Amino acid sequence: VLRCLGIPTRVITNFNSAHDRNINLSIDKYIDISGKTLHLTEDSVWNFHVWNESWFIRRDLGSFYDGWQVLDATPQERSKGIYQCGPASTRAIKEGDVNLDYDSSFVFAAVNADYVTWIHYSNKRKERIYSDTKKIGKFISTKAVGTNFRVDVTDNYKYPEVKEISFTISYSQYKNSLMDDRKILVTAL
Repeated sequence: VLRCLGIPTRVITNFNSAHDRNINLSIDKYIDISGKTLHLTEDSVWNFHVWNESWFIRRDLGSFYDGWQVLDATPQERSKGIYQCGPASTRAIKEGDVNLDYDSSFVFAAVNADYVTWIHYSNKRKERIYSDTKKIGKFISTKAVGTNFRVDVTDNYKYPEVKEISFTISYSQYKNSLMDDRKILVTAL
């Protein structure tokens, strides 16, 4: 419909798409002490989810948020009392502006939530045992114009994931670094 009105619109597919029911920006998995999955949350990760993007000028949010806007024609959650999602600015999602209207926090979680595993003890205590910050929001894609090739638009939604660098230092180097930290602390006092 938006294309018929002359508004640029495209289909977007997000792989490993988070469905964050409680909007805490994480997908929480609970296990008991034996490793058995407990169903204590309605959060989930979908193999993929599809939505639309349309190009809008955002006078309501300011020109910083102009450009591609997420519109989900198949929302699974209510937003302001009705089933709707968007228009959420992809710029807001990338910048982490999750407090804006139009479901930016929900879309942010869909592409960038942390996947957190907790041990739930019988006494209602829980302990975080694992957090994966790279699992959600992979190969966010649209179809190329005039061909059947995929165009990766992940960079429109999130900054590149930081790669972990491993290195080793000797114990004496570690000990010396602690001494340096102590000198800074004493000097500051």
